[in-house]
Amino acid sequence: MTLNIFKIKFLVKYFILGIVIIMFSGCSSKSDVEKEIEKIPVDFSIVRFDKEFAKVTPSTLSEIKAKYPAFFPKQFADSVWVSRMNDTIQQELEEEIVKKYPNEDVLEDDLHSLFQHIKFYFPEFKSPKVYTTTSYVDYNNKVFLTDSLLIISLDTYLGADHHFYDNIKKYIAKNLNEDQIAPDVASEYARQLISKPAEHTLLGQIIFYGKELYLKDLWLPEATDGKKIGYTEEELTWAKENETEMWRFFVENELLYSTDRKLPARFINPAPFSKFYLEIDNESPGMIGRYLGWQIVRSYMENNAINVKQLMYKSEKEIFTNSKYKPKK
Repeated sequence: MTLNIFKIKFLVKYFILGIVIIMFSGCSSKSDVEKEIEKIPVDFSIVRFDKEFAKVTPSTLSEIKAKYPAFFPKQFADSVWVSRMNDTIQQELEEEIVKKYPNEDVLEDDLHSLFQHIKFYFPEFKSPKVYTTTSYVDYNNKVFLTDSLLIISLDTYLGADHHFYDNIKKYIAKNLNEDQIAPDVASEYARQLISKPAEHTLLGQIIFYGKELYLKDLWLPEATDGKKIGYTEEELTWAKENETEMWRFFVENELLYSTDRKLPARFINPAPFSKFYLEIDNESPGMIGRYLGWQIVRSYMENNAINVKQLMYKSEKEIFTNSKYKPKK
């Protein structure tokens, strides 16, 4: 009898251990899609223009201008660039960037993965030539993209608590971090692919940004939802917990099909908070319309047999009508 009990305990122990092993192996293994994406070859180079400009002297200015003409518009005299290279703020920016980004390893890894994911879903994608530069902390233009050129201002990604950002509003500074580079680059590529809203309604705008955020779901599987939209975890939690009430507000106030030009500033554009003109305003994060559009697009893709390329051209009315969206309670 004692022996049988021992056997049963032994079997139960290893049965549980087997389940634990299976669970952990399942969590650590990558999906078949991700394994395929990892095989996709992408070839690109990163040119550290910021480092090269930091070494320039008045006597070598002509050399770097010939090498990188795109960075030196002809309407600016050489005196402008000489003044900039001698500017103490510019010199400090260059020093801080080298401290934060002594090499390109992390940047290269993040962009390599992003480019692989874009190419998987959009095979016509061609990797750009990547340049890093400084911009006197122009946080409104952190990333610049053309068909074959990607420029990243590294002085806008030194870390939210960097002293350069002391006088920048917190809702902006919170996203001046290294881990925001890939989401920002993804946004620029997404906006090249998404068709413009058919109508200038609030619904059209929230669906536009919903598509952008959905592309980030596909392209940045390792990023948190907060990083994709630019929310802190607290802001994201607030949005999730108040989704039903926010949606009711939009519907009851007939905002979805409104063309009121004040609505983007209230619910779409980056801001310290969204403007419901209620007591909850100071608790809410900005851009809440983008968050709601994201949930609608997610719901649409879950409930319709459609690929991501087709999604890019679907109208806001089609997506909203067939999304079967129900706010999470």
